Amino acid sequence: MQLQGKTFFITGASRGIGKAIALKLAADGANIAIVAKSVTENPKLGGTIYSAAEEVQQAGGKALAIQCDIRDEEQILNAVQQTVAIFGGIDGVVNNASAISLSGTEQTETKRFDLMQAINVRGTFLVTRHCIPFLRKSPNAHILTLSPPLDMKPQWFAFSPAYTITKYSMSMLTLGWAAELKKDKIAANALWPVTTIATAAVQNILGGDMLVQRSRKPAILADTAHYILTQLSAECTGNTFLDEEILAKMGITDLDSYAVNPGGSLQKDLFVS
Repeated sequence: MQLQGKTFFITGASRGIGKAIALKLAADGANIAIVAKSVTENPKLGGTIYSAAEEVQQAGGKALAIQCDIRDEEQILNAVQQTVAIFGGIDGVVNNASAISLSGTEQTETKRFDLMQAINVRGTFLVTRHCIPFLRKSPNAHILTLSPPLDMKPQWFAFSPAYTITKYSMSMLTLGWAAELKKDKIAANALWPVTTIATAAVQNILGGDMLVQRSRKPAILADTAHYILTQLSAECTGNTFLDEEILAKMGITDLDSYAVNPGGSLQKDLFVS
């Protein structure tokens, strides 16, 4: 168990991709700080920090459920301090929490623009910033951010410029951290799916059940995140990975088991040419 006793601070871990990553790491013996806002279940979304914590423990890991809105720096500081107090340190940060609005400029309300900037950019920055002092003490520290490769084709900006610039900002922060923290042997990488992933956002915001049926399960990102987070941090850094690229490195070429509808057609995700 490569991650036995290692501690990971995962934002947005109460459901979807964040929870899938948490469960995969937990099955390898990791301690998981489940950092999210949900303490009461929304029927449309499902899951809370407490239900996710129970699943993490059932999977074989240790869990700490922390209610935290990453727009609030004091809440982030408190979450980091709780994690260190309980688990003794932090070995990895997974920046998964994000807000989305696939809307044009005139259709994007100011409050929605501010929300995406506050969570995707500012929140990701502050979470990472406050974890760095503890990552420096880890023998194999990783920062993993769920954001896409940088592709400056106009098509990615035309339909939702406000959202696009926040996700690209997350990737640019990642590349900056990789260079800045290289001397500390702290890895910083980004990970993005080639296809849409069956999450509450896909179901409720993007395309309903039709798009869910053309998507892959969150497990594909859990497996690829695990691979990245178990690499030597001094050697695996500064990448904006696609999940299929990682699976190829793992020798996995048959990806049908990850599909919601095996054998069916798949929908390419945003930012993937």
